Amino acid sequence: MSLEALASPLSMSSASTSMVHPPLRLSKGLPALVPRKRRTPPQNPLPVQETPTLSPPPSIDTFSFFEPTRRILSPRDHELFLKSPCYSLVLAFVFSLSEACANTKISAIDVTTQPPIIQSILKILSSISIQVERNPPKDQGASRFGNPSFRDFFDAVSTCLHQLHECLEGIAPKATLEVSTYLQHSLGSRARIDYGSGHELNFILWLLCLNRISLLPPAAFPALALLVFPKYIHLMRKIQSTYYLEPAGSHGVWGLDDYHFLPFLFGASQLLHHPYIRPLSVHNEIIIEEEGDEYMYLDMVRWTSATKSVKGLKWTQPMLDDISGAKNWGKVEQGMRIMFVKEVLGKLPVMQHFLFGSLIPAVDDMGSDEQHVNGIHESQAESTGHVEKPGHIHRDDDAWGDCCGIKIPSTVAAAQEAKKRGGGKILRRVPFD
Repeated sequence: MSLEALASPLSMSSASTSMVHPPLRLSKGLPALVPRKRRTPPQNPLPVQETPTLSPPPSIDTFSFFEPTRRILSPRDHELFLKSPCYSLVLAFVFSLSEACANTKISAIDVTTQPPIIQSILKILSSISIQVERNPPKDQGASRFGNPSFRDFFDAVSTCLHQLHECLEGIAPKATLEVSTYLQHSLGSRARIDYGSGHELNFILWLLCLNRISLLPPAAFPALALLVFPKYIHLMRKIQSTYYLEPAGSHGVWGLDDYHFLPFLFGASQLLHHPYIRPLSVHNEIIIEEEGDEYMYLDMVRWTSATKSVKGLKWTQPMLDDISGAKNWGKVEQGMRIMFVKEVLGKLPVMQHFLFGSLIPAVDDMGSDEQHVNGIHESQAESTGHVEKPGHIHRDDDAWGDCCGIKIPSTVAAAQEAKKRGGGKILRRVPFD
């Protein structure tokens, strides 16, 4: 074999190994990276409840004062209310109070510099508090249901209502009966010995009446929200703890609290742009303890947690636990507005106890509380139950209808009874918590 033949394969092999292949470019097979276009957020991601314009008070000469009565006696009456100017008036006043306390802590309002009308309202609340001490609860064993002595307290306050309103400078004597009725019914139900968001709303309506007769101008709204309303809440806590008022419903105020709603709305407004308190801070016991005196939302969490026999919001107040996951207080505040519209003003079991007078007028086509119900007048039915609509009376026994829930004992009463037995200082945990 010739040398050329032997050399030929070697040369070919060396030539092939010496060839340099170009690097693989896998990226050519991939689509070009294009930044994602962010979706344009909707103009109104939530059905935000705007604040209606609060109309100026009309001349007092245009009113014909009378004792307020119930007018929402049927679903039709409720629908008429939701479309009425009165509905817008209530919404405007409540949301205006909420806006008045935005980004403001309670101590920012100096009580010593307030006008006489604010001082007089605070004095009235203090006088009612004294009546609690003058009418101690009766011993009813270890029962956690409403104490009958609440009726004695209620009657004592009712007797002195006219005298209490005399300290309000500028109130016309003819308006006292109408205005004072709302304050009377803000303390709870005398017949059922319970309390709920409808009674809390009556206190706001009392303040609205004072606004309608030009005693409470918008300049006084911050003091109303941050001085008067917290004092009312503390008064009600005293009444609830003394007489074991039952929650007006079988599930509290929709998971927020057994009794109250508006402190959460006003409290969320207070915290709108707080530098370090976030919705998730409701789980931080240090923040709750240090800032609870300044912010109503935190104060409510602190109080309701202290009255529960189980530790942990996810067990005792699951809705508050869910709300704590919100991104900011703006979301919480808007959610509270929506909830107020739907779960307070929008609920017939709450609004059937709404009182209408000349200052907070009803629609002409609404029902009348003067009707007889199955031959029983409303004043007679009051002692045993309440009227939702003609022909529908709830008896104050174990057979309540679904519209008002079942009678349940107060968790405040449970906490008070535990303290009497020497316990209640340490909250127990739910197993596997």
